[in-house]
Amino acid sequence: MKSLKLLFIFIISISVSFSSTLNLSMSSSPSRLNPILANDSASGDIAKWLFNGLFKYDKDGNPTPDLASSYKFENSTKLIIKLKRNVLWHDKKKFTAQDVIFTYNTIINPKVFTSILSNYKEVKSVKALDDYTIEVIYKKAYFKALEIWMVGILPKHILENEKDIMSSSFNKNPIGTGSYKLESFKNSSDIKLIANDDYFDGRPKIDFINYKFLPDTTTSFLMLKQKQLDVGALSPLQIDRQIDDKFKEDYKIIEKPSFGYAYLGFNLKNKKFQDIRVRQALSLAINRQEMVDILYFGHGEVCNGPFLPGSFAYNKEVKQIKPDIKKAKQLLKEAGYDENNPFSFELITNTGNEIRINAALILQYQLAKIGIKVKIRVMEWQAFLNTVVHPRKFETVLLAWSLALMPDAYPLWHSDSDKLGRFNLTGYKNKEVDSLIEQGSTTVNKEELSSIYRKIFKKITDDIPYLFLYIPNSISVVNDTIKNVKPSFIGIMHNQKDWIKP
Repeated sequence: MKSLKLLFIFIISISVSFSSTLNLSMSSSPSRLNPILANDSASGDIAKWLFNGLFKYDKDGNPTPDLASSYKFENSTKLIIKLKRNVLWHDKKKFTAQDVIFTYNTIINPKVFTSILSNYKEVKSVKALDDYTIEVIYKKAYFKALEIWMVGILPKHILENEKDIMSSSFNKNPIGTGSYKLESFKNSSDIKLIANDDYFDGRPKIDFINYKFLPDTTTSFLMLKQKQLDVGALSPLQIDRQIDDKFKEDYKIIEKPSFGYAYLGFNLKNKKFQDIRVRQALSLAINRQEMVDILYFGHGEVCNGPFLPGSFAYNKEVKQIKPDIKKAKQLLKEAGYDENNPFSFELITNTGNEIRINAALILQYQLAKIGIKVKIRVMEWQAFLNTVVHPRKFETVLLAWSLALMPDAYPLWHSDSDKLGRFNLTGYKNKEVDSLIEQGSTTVNKEELSSIYRKIFKKITDDIPYLFLYIPNSISVVNDTIKNVKPSFIGIMHNQKDWIKP
């Protein structure tokens, strides 16, 4: 009997020793692990492990079913979604259409303050036809008809009697349908997730995910070098100057363009910038590749326009702008500027971003070659937003946009967005672009939408409301012993469930 007991203990110890943990880091503590309230990056990152939407992006950035099993548009405004029948919540209760209805009603509840509410402005009604079928009626055909249902679905049986979801204990102790469950969570501390044995798409092969709370990026880099993290991000300086051959043996280095770009935005209501020859001259005077080489040690690419390379909206026919000092000087002269009447303007940007400040200095240097005088002003971020950006009190601003996989041109480029509190900061107006944006917003066919957005891309780049500058690279590293890592357009985590860590 004693020998059997020892054997049992030995078997248990072996199974424990073979459990695997994926070690990640976070620089801030999550506020709410609730997918409709997860506004900060830490909350959003962790909530993605715990919850599923009806749809998700596949490795190429296209919508594909997640909790949904299939879907069809019966017409341009009526969407029928069939749900998977084998989905369980983390507490073993069945997922049904009622959970989807509850989530939608929670999002549009005026007592719930969620940043995603505007995504549902074109939804007329949502109802359950049966326990596993949803009918969505839109007010008009809507180009984001599928994407809005990528939001994590909430459990009705847990939250339906909650008086105030904003302050609910659920936000710290969530129950989802995701591939991992929350094991432990304390503010400003590590967070541990455990694999969901009942996950509808198959149990993850890595048993635990441990998020180490590392607010200092220097510490996270040190822990990467000590192999205490399995996944991390490197800066261009770190990858070029601060890692050795051993690090390169220990980690796969995966580099791809990030989902964002830097730009110099003109105030188009200022007479200085209303002559397109001036904007053309400025664009031709800029050496964008030089900026990429200096600021990012070459780890980036030149930005050609408002939508990112690889997306359906990108127009490959728009060629990269090459510096042409002679042509730039000629255009300035045609616009009435020369050595006796030099063109000058003020460039404003924010503190706390060394690369952006250095970019301003490079622009100042490059534009001086065609006789343009640039005065640089650097401001604290909140003061910059409140006194310069939002009230549009600038000649030019140096900023950056982060973009979603589904581009929406309306907030940045439609003339109706040229209002205080909205994001058409430059005051850009083009009736043809407005019309194309409106046409695109009611186009559910992706090929047609792609054609429309490529036209928008071309027209905006022809008008030059911005100097589109550069797209930094995202540089990720993954423990080289982890198997099945498959980099893709959307990143490396899309197939994490299949990762194996010895």
